[in-house]
Amino acid sequence: MIITRTPFRVSFFGGGTDYPGWFRDHGGLVLATTIDKYCYITCRNLPPFFEHKHRIVYSRIENVQRIDQIEHPAVRAVLDWAKVGDGIEIHHDGDLPARSGLGSSSSFTVGLVHALSALRGKMASKHALARDAIHIEQDLIGESVGSQDQVSAAYGGFNRIAFRRDGSFDVAPLVLPPRRREQLRSHLMLCFTGVSRIASDVAKSKIDNLKNRQTELLRMAAMVDEAIAILQDEDRPIAEFGRLLDASWQYKRMLSDRVSSPGIDKLYEEAMQAGAIGGKILGAGGGGFLLLFAPPERHAAIRERLDRLVHVPFDFEDSGSRVVLYQPNGL
Repeated sequence: MIITRTPFRVSFFGGGTDYPGWFRDHGGLVLATTIDKYCYITCRNLPPFFEHKHRIVYSRIENVQRIDQIEHPAVRAVLDWAKVGDGIEIHHDGDLPARSGLGSSSSFTVGLVHALSALRGKMASKHALARDAIHIEQDLIGESVGSQDQVSAAYGGFNRIAFRRDGSFDVAPLVLPPRRREQLRSHLMLCFTGVSRIASDVAKSKIDNLKNRQTELLRMAAMVDEAIAILQDEDRPIAEFGRLLDASWQYKRMLSDRVSSPGIDKLYEEAMQAGAIGGKILGAGGGGFLLLFAPPERHAAIRERLDRLVHVPFDFEDSGSRVVLYQPNGL
């Protein structure tokens, strides 16, 4: 039996520039971190004693004879890509809801690819996990997704991720003094709007509009290094990061009319009135988690103002996708 643990991510700046339709012409740049909320994949070979050959357990249960009968698109694509011949059982558990802007779909794909590799006695590199998950989601499943989620999930940590025109990527960990890193974390809040959505549907509306939003996307990419400069200079007020986050959100809202909604705009306005300095809807937009940046002394007031939302405490994490249980003989 194999269990992998793969983190979810929070993306701060540059989202949208990680779509192949953009970075293959202009290059892309994002600043993102993984957090201590995870997707767990349990995987084992299934003995041939059952009526079914494969068993997939997530929000529903699928018992099937053939891979092409599996309805879960990522599981079907990964097992077909991996040319799985033996019977297999897969269980998925997640710390937070799916389709909520934290890259959970890519964490699932990375975690499953990692589990299958371990099940075969192979050790997958972080680069290979990210590369293979990007290929599976974009080329095999054909989803309208970017490339940053797979990289963050595989590598873990707080990273500046550059996407090159040739399709390759470079991951540079962000080095910060511990006090500055903690200062940033203490200013962040994560709130669930209660609205789940299919990210690829929202993303497609942005992708279709990329050529008309060059000014916004170039500015959003430039904000990555501006944000890093703020964080690495302890003499600069940390509030500058929050104000830059607010500016990025205003640009992101211009990418598609599906990124925000009147309801989301109202939540954001209420948070700002209660003391937030900046924030954004995470992921493609349209719902999911709202990230807010606010002085710690204003957090209680913001929670009270947004008391209809679920507030999720979190910390940064640095490990990326890991095999946390390795019992190849099932013992």
